[in-house]
Amino acid sequence: MPFDIAGDAVRCVWPAAAALGEGTTWSEQRQAVWWVDILGGQLMLYSPGSGSRRSWAIGGHVSAVAEYAEGPSLLLTLRHGFARFDPELPGAQPQLLHAPAGEPAGNRFNDGKCDAAGRFWGGTMDFDCEAASGALYRYGADGHCSRVDAGYVVVNGPTWSQDQRRMYVADTPLNRIHVFDVDMASGQPSRKRPWLSLPAGDGLPDGMTTDAQGRLWIAHWGGGCVSCHDADSGAELGRIRLPAQHITNCSFGGPGLQTLFISSARTGLDEAQLQVQPLAGALFAVDLAGLASGLLPHRFGGPHDHA
Repeated sequence: MPFDIAGDAVRCVWPAAAALGEGTTWSEQRQAVWWVDILGGQLMLYSPGSGSRRSWAIGGHVSAVAEYAEGPSLLLTLRHGFARFDPELPGAQPQLLHAPAGEPAGNRFNDGKCDAAGRFWGGTMDFDCEAASGALYRYGADGHCSRVDAGYVVVNGPTWSQDQRRMYVADTPLNRIHVFDVDMASGQPSRKRPWLSLPAGDGLPDGMTTDAQGRLWIAHWGGGCVSCHDADSGAELGRIRLPAQHITNCSFGGPGLQTLFISSARTGLDEAQLQVQPLAGALFAVDLAGLASGLLPHRFGGPHDHA
């Protein structure tokens, strides 16, 4: 019987009213969850143990976060490229590392995360969510950046299968999640094929994560939920219903990686919708102990980040 979680099981841990909350990723070293407000230009850190909330004004769009394998620095995706940022250095500003050539001026970076080899995969999108001008990039700690796929309207994800041999990437407005085979030694994807589209009226696939059982958890933009799926068949195994329509990303964290942290957005909602969704743009948390636990996110620059 598929599980269905709603109501009091869903906690609002930060009513941030983010225009476009995104980028959830757990920090093992800080015991906290990173997330961002892309349109508000905010990098945020929530510590569930203490309840503390910290934020940094990035001074532009910031869409995804990965910790470096060594040291306190973060790799961020800004509007037009990859940047390094030290959140503990007073007055620090992001230092641009690389801006891919050939990106249309009307594009911006969106979702992204690191694979098990420490390479960051990030995608771009048309700011107006209309043109198929987005691309998927692979960026290494050696500074080498490769454009590995193109023709996306909005790149979301990626996430990987438990054995790291498959990579899942969403094109949100087209309601498509693609799956690739991946050679982890070279980082080369191949054999792109359709994996899943959401049913009509159930929103569009946004950010994703993989749990320790190998299942995929998918945020539904416009669908007010996160759904859990079998990684092979795509069959839905259950869902979490949230008090906000635009759900953007999710990441496991907390003790035993048994809490799912979920971001949401206010953009695209009119005043009437916001009246009935006062928590739109919040960060939510759901305890999944006994049902699911997550995997530690990989850090930028090295495969031995959790040895």
